[in-house]
Amino acid sequence: MQDLTRHAPPPLAASRPGSPEARAAAMLARTERDAQVRGVVSIAAMRDAIRAAARALPAITEVARVARPTAAAFRARAALGRPFLITGIASRWPLCDLAPASLREQFGHLPVRARVGDYINTAFAPDRAMQDMTLLAYLDLVDSAPAGLPPYLGNLELRALNRLCHWPTWFDKMGPPRFWLGPAGTVTPLHCDYDDNLFAQLWGTKRIFLAPPHHDAYLYPKEANAILSGSPFDPEAPDFDRYPLARQASLVACTVAPGEMLYVPAGWYHQVRSLAFSLSSNRWARAMPAALGAAAARELAAGTRL
Repeated sequence: MQDLTRHAPPPLAASRPGSPEARAAAMLARTERDAQVRGVVSIAAMRDAIRAAARALPAITEVARVARPTAAAFRARAALGRPFLITGIASRWPLCDLAPASLREQFGHLPVRARVGDYINTAFAPDRAMQDMTLLAYLDLVDSAPAGLPPYLGNLELRALNRLCHWPTWFDKMGPPRFWLGPAGTVTPLHCDYDDNLFAQLWGTKRIFLAPPHHDAYLYPKEANAILSGSPFDPEAPDFDRYPLARQASLVACTVAPGEMLYVPAGWYHQVRSLAFSLSSNRWARAMPAALGAAAARELAAGTRL
């Protein structure tokens, strides 16, 4: 198979901004950067390896819980390629102990970007509706109870909150913490990230549906970029007339309580709903997925899985 990531994209100057050529060039450049960060020659080959590894997994009917694992214990369990809940870690973070009122008192000045309107059906589109405001203005907007989906702060870097979180060093390389804030009813629709994900629930509870990577064959995925795909199927309100293959998808649900963490292996589809006013944070690993193991990592780094 030809490795497209080895070919430099055409100069953007040769294409009109926003033209199909320019968008394709930008996407190719991003994919090449993503591959370099993760130490693989091809993101497509990494995705295929993730699906292949998942096919060997037994089906799960519940998400296991692990109490305060050591780094070695975490890595050993992550290598199995299944999601699991972790207790006794995030519950010790200072941010977990703060009252929600502290957002107004200590952090109301922070600039944020809120998801507004129908951010579910446009979740992975480049033109979804967003509004820039302060955190205080966002909280006031939530309190006004606007019609429709409640506004949502999602995937934000709020560095003022980072010092109140003490992330374990279970991965060699991780991206910056991201924060997710909103009232009951906020939803991140079904999607998968091709990076290992460590998710910490700090205030409130969330219900999360999970499906294994190779069941994308039943979930009608659409690629947003090389490491992110979304699905139009809603496991909370399944429409099997419109998405009949989804009947074959194996889905498991869990509730993540305050102070708990959830490990979501690379490639696992997940949908997230806030059941109460909620603050969460997550970090994506920026390295080879744990489930692939050392042999697969060497092959992908060398390009022998192309």
